[in-house]
Amino acid sequence: MTDQDQKDRRKYGWMMVGITFSLTALSFGILSSVGIFLKPLAAEFGWSRGGLSFGYTTITLSTAFSGVIWGIIADRHGTRWIALFGAFAMTIALLLMSGLNSLWEFYLFHLMFGALGHGALSVPLYANAGLWFTKNIGLALGVTAAGGAFGQGVVPMVARVLITQFGWETAYLVLGIGYFIIALPLALMVRDAPRHKVNEHDGRPLMRDGTIFPLAPVSVIIWLSSAVVFCCITMSVPIVHLVSLLTDRGIYPEVAVSALLALMIAGAFGRIIGGKLTDMIGALKGYTFMSVGQTILVFGFPLITSMTAIYGLAILFGTFYSGVMASFIICARVMIPAQYMARSMSIIAMFGWFGMGLGAWQGGFMYDITGDYFWSFTIASIAGLINICILLLFTQHIRRAKNKTGFAEAMA
Repeated sequence: MTDQDQKDRRKYGWMMVGITFSLTALSFGILSSVGIFLKPLAAEFGWSRGGLSFGYTTITLSTAFSGVIWGIIADRHGTRWIALFGAFAMTIALLLMSGLNSLWEFYLFHLMFGALGHGALSVPLYANAGLWFTKNIGLALGVTAAGGAFGQGVVPMVARVLITQFGWETAYLVLGIGYFIIALPLALMVRDAPRHKVNEHDGRPLMRDGTIFPLAPVSVIIWLSSAVVFCCITMSVPIVHLVSLLTDRGIYPEVAVSALLALMIAGAFGRIIGGKLTDMIGALKGYTFMSVGQTILVFGFPLITSMTAIYGLAILFGTFYSGVMASFIICARVMIPAQYMARSMSIIAMFGWFGMGLGAWQGGFMYDITGDYFWSFTIASIAGLINICILLLFTQHIRRAKNKTGFAEAMA
């Protein structure tokens, strides 16, 4: 590859970062808007919060299973047509939700949104964007992942305004039309990284000290998937239930959703910070550090009543939770060979979506049982502790494997 080729690759790599940032901002933004529609739909149809929270779970589970299929397709055939298909599917799902009349329709349209839309536009695009870079991988993927947090703050705010002014039906309709107008041109600009030419015969990835990473891809997938389930249980409870928690205290919906906006905007910066941190100290250390912060902070939401303190807590939590999101994506990028990247990320993300869905559901379920959110957030914190324990064990496993490999090479 010539110097000019390398410059062109880096230039369009950053273009792909911007495209993926924008597409995932829209996709994750709609996903987080499920919490904004909870009370309007409950008031309209009398559905329970646990039942409505399962709509979020439906998206996450359908995204989890379909994402593996999309990942395999992306590894073999690229991501451009996948992005176009996902943009169309999400648009149709949103337009259909504007006319829903029953709970089974609510679940069906969310299933469609996840399986055919969100699953196609999330991990395959992350994997593709990461493979455009050989340097500053953490920063590039941190900026890429920041789009999800940015969208999770801005789109729910837009949805809240639309609901207040026009009702939930028109809100879904406007979101669907707006999504199509923005997402289609972006999807047409997607290009695949030249990984098949550059990385087709590469072996295992290298560690920070230049030695070969000692674990097989399957082992990495198992360890990261086990951790991601629990870290995503932790983060999903505030994402889905923070607005409802605050409005239960008598806070106006527009003010309550502004706290979620603060959390998510901080999260956009948190993913960039988390990505850069992994470049500095290593992906797994960065993941562990951010997980500790997330676990400590999530427990504070049901205990703090001052809105000033809530804003501060939301900003801190957004920074750490988003650092977690960026870090485990980067862990997969630097630990797994390029030719397996999209499918491996998709499998890890599948378990993450299991955690997101389970956490969101248990948050609503525990509220229905107890009448408040204390145990919802307590369980989220316990899940965070389990995640940290798994990451520490994973770190020790890598060290043992590296020492064993070094000993075997010395004896050869």
